[in-house]
Amino acid sequence: MKRKKSVGEYLAFICVKYDVDTDRLFCALLSAGENGNAKCGPLSVMCRDKKRGRVVFLITKKSKVVAQLATSEEFLSQEGNPIRKFMETDIVRRHMAKKLKNVGSCSIEHLKVGMNHINLKAKVLEVSNPRQVSTRYGNYASLAKALIGDETGEIKLALWNDQIDAVSAGDTVQIENARISAFRGERQITLGKNGNISNIEKLNSKMIPADFQ
Repeated sequence: MKRKKSVGEYLAFICVKYDVDTDRLFCALLSAGENGNAKCGPLSVMCRDKKRGRVVFLITKKSKVVAQLATSEEFLSQEGNPIRKFMETDIVRRHMAKKLKNVGSCSIEHLKVGMNHINLKAKVLEVSNPRQVSTRYGNYASLAKALIGDETGEIKLALWNDQIDAVSAGDTVQIENARISAFRGERQITLGKNGNISNIEKLNSKMIPADFQ
């Protein structure tokens, strides 16, 4: 019979699976507990209920439910961030090892416009200042361009909204399920709805599990 995972382990697992900093998630929980809702990178946190010293949270990514969990007010009132101490648990390390094992490796020199489902590991060389642009849907979004490179070459990477805060110059990143497009005659990587970018340094510094399902 499997041991039931603690709320701390569950939250640590979510941090690694969705590449969210533990401090940001804990702050989002506190904010949602006070204000009802909070954003944390790609995740949204909603406080669903409060009673008898328990707080129920719903965590979603866009329209998809990531988790619904109940935690004690005592857990939320701990000094510092209690999620951090669960980052070295077995479930987190197993998931992290699995995530790193499954990443693919393409070379930048082989990328061609029109390619899809690209997995790539590269170094972030620079990131431009974000600017507001009008999308084809008539709304506005923040856009920045990162220059990334590997031993075979360099390419631009388009970063939108929350993706911009996920990386900085000097980071090593893993890009998954991206596509190669052209902008003003120059090829670039775009993540789209299903693409993902992870900071390798953060993943290696934490180590997470076989699916926490």
